[in-house]
Amino acid sequence: MRLSIVVPCYNEEAVIDLFDVRIRETLDALNVEYELCYVDDGSKDRTLDKLRGLAAGREASTRYVSFSRNFGKEAGILAGLRETTGDTVVIMDADLQHPPELIGTMLDLRRNGHDQIIARRTREGDKPLRSGVSRLYYRIINNWVDVELTDGAGDFRLLSRRAVDALLSMPEYNRFSKGLFSWIGFDTVTFDYHNAAREAGETKWRFGALVNYGMDGLISFNNRPLRLAIYLGMLLAAVAAAYAVAVTAMAIIEGPDAPGYVTLLVAIVGLGGLQMLMLGLIGEYIGRIYYETKQRPHFLVKETNTPRSSGVSVQATATATEHAMPSRLEMR
Repeated sequence: MRLSIVVPCYNEEAVIDLFDVRIRETLDALNVEYELCYVDDGSKDRTLDKLRGLAAGREASTRYVSFSRNFGKEAGILAGLRETTGDTVVIMDADLQHPPELIGTMLDLRRNGHDQIIARRTREGDKPLRSGVSRLYYRIINNWVDVELTDGAGDFRLLSRRAVDALLSMPEYNRFSKGLFSWIGFDTVTFDYHNAAREAGETKWRFGALVNYGMDGLISFNNRPLRLAIYLGMLLAAVAAAYAVAVTAMAIIEGPDAPGYVTLLVAIVGLGGLQMLMLGLIGEYIGRIYYETKQRPHFLVKETNTPRSSGVSVQATATATEHAMPSRLEMR
């Protein structure tokens, strides 16, 4: 068995050396053939310099890819998966919140024939508000999307080669990995582990990023919000018709009466807000179609220490005077 480890990195200068030591110790103890595939997602610190040093003299077992700018973790995962050559692939973060020691458990489960082995973290130690909001989000979203998303199940997982090939066969630009992992199916098993704290550095997930990520999950795998607009329109039409009948009946029985100003104002503001909400939802879907039709690459590679395995459409060579390996600009 050849094992590939995909590690997206963004501003992980403070922890990447410690991660590399921990992961190699773990893999050496497991006595498996392995390769490390680091992906630098346009870091602004010295992460790339660290990766160059980690790969120096280890080109056979250590690959790194550096983006021309920050393209996001989804692009980092995709780039790492494209780089892998192993028949088993593990995706994990560099901040050590995904304990490398769990890889042994994953490999044991893989030998039982499972294609996806998911390490699901418990929420022990999380702030009560964040934990409650997360549970509520998953409860709501699973009533909307066409796939099942598991609370606590993130990117830390083992994939078989056929599961990786299935993920790479989907070329969509707007990628939501949690949904894609669930969509491909295959034999899947989940086990829990205690939440681990970051060893160093700061989290890259801010409140706004989490909200946007949640919206991606809601919209990427269903069109029910669009259907909701139809149902709300039918409901409002029915309410308006009933209200018109009631007003007409009251006018016949009690005589004409001027409608209340407050009622009219609330109706206008409420319906206006609802229309803007529906236009926003429609705009989200149209925006995704817009990006898909552009067919832009998911990322641009600025530098790598290994030839690209596949999918290179444009390549412009450049000389890097301070490095032995030439830097390259590639579209993927």
